[in-house]
Amino acid sequence: MIAVRRFSSRDADFESRLAALLAFENAQDETIDRTVAAILSDVKARGDAALLEYTRRFDRLDVSRIEEVELSREARQAALESLPAEQRDALENAARRIRSFHERQLLQGWTFEDAEGMTLGQKVTPLDRVGLYVPGGKAAYPSSVLMNAIPAKVAGVGELVMVVPTPGGERSPLVLAAAALTGVDRVLTVGGAQAIGALAYGTQTLPKVDKIVGPGNAYVAAAKRRVFGAVGIDMVAGPSEILIVCDGKTDPDWVVMDLFSQAEHDELAQSILLCPDGAYIDRILASFEKLLPEMPRNKIIRAALENRGALIEVADLTEACAIANRVAPEHLELSVEDADAWVGKIRNAGAIFIGVHSCEALGDYCAGPNHVLPTSGTARFSSPLGVYDFQKRSSVIRASARASKILAPTASTLARGEGLIAHARSAELRTDQ
Repeated sequence: MIAVRRFSSRDADFESRLAALLAFENAQDETIDRTVAAILSDVKARGDAALLEYTRRFDRLDVSRIEEVELSREARQAALESLPAEQRDALENAARRIRSFHERQLLQGWTFEDAEGMTLGQKVTPLDRVGLYVPGGKAAYPSSVLMNAIPAKVAGVGELVMVVPTPGGERSPLVLAAAALTGVDRVLTVGGAQAIGALAYGTQTLPKVDKIVGPGNAYVAAAKRRVFGAVGIDMVAGPSEILIVCDGKTDPDWVVMDLFSQAEHDELAQSILLCPDGAYIDRILASFEKLLPEMPRNKIIRAALENRGALIEVADLTEACAIANRVAPEHLELSVEDADAWVGKIRNAGAIFIGVHSCEALGDYCAGPNHVLPTSGTARFSSPLGVYDFQKRSSVIRASARASKILAPTASTLARGEGLIAHARSAELRTDQ
């Protein structure tokens, strides 16, 4: 039997049990942090030499020049052309849908003239250079390339530099094909904290980027935390999460497989079901036992469900939505009849999947919206990755002589109130003409 938590919102200790379920200590491992700090400092000081040294040590690659770790466009295109037709078609279909969705996010500049004759507005500019980290080796995630590279390209990023480790020389044709398909400008087979350092600080052959995006292991996450400020980052994501609100009418096997879909990521992933029907939860438990042996990653799924999973009986769907908003999950499925009627009650979620046919897996790969989502409750104040993450906004201010004279007294009075006399005089001088 899977020892997954099961409790009810009517339990006297519900609040404490919910708090314990959601508690996740995302503190840095001090040993990892010290190691990462040393690597970053070394890469910042020695550039290419340090990057290559760590690549030889950690990825077991016999390289002595940057040219040896950079993959040509021809090599990437060859990877795309070598794919079996089914894989290439799937990759191209997903890319098309993701691009179509993100093209609708593109921000545009605007201006207007106010009553005083001041022209005001906003100028939108793409980032000049972005670094994309992609896990490599046996961990092949072409979907990560699509979800990060496509919005960057839609935004108009000048140069997109992808780093992907290839331990022991093991390359993923799917990842390289995705890089070719999305128009990544440069691909280097380096990884770890050393790759983050090279992107953040630049080396003799790699110019520094403006922002670093993409997932990685604990060393990569620690490095991204440390370089933030020198460059922008997308987010430091926690373990994967799914919360399903179900009315007890969906095929339990569907719901269980959706819970499994996040649990199979790793032992710290979180899968939660909120349902008002206790008898249905019994059926969910039966499906757990029936379906788990079929899963290749059943040990990871079991560990995740027992570590951080939960089946929670609620009073009704209104309460389920209220609890869901407190959890603020990465992925939220509304597996209920008349699901549209409940969407308005959801305020906090990275992505909302509406109706019994909207499984989270579609969002991971090919629905269109981005699968880089806020985790660990941060959906209360943050959003999915998008085109807007690769654009920056500048305020535009043009004052005519008339507008300057009209507004100078306001600026002068407020500046003098703050004791900033040069500010005040700067505005006042324009009224003397």
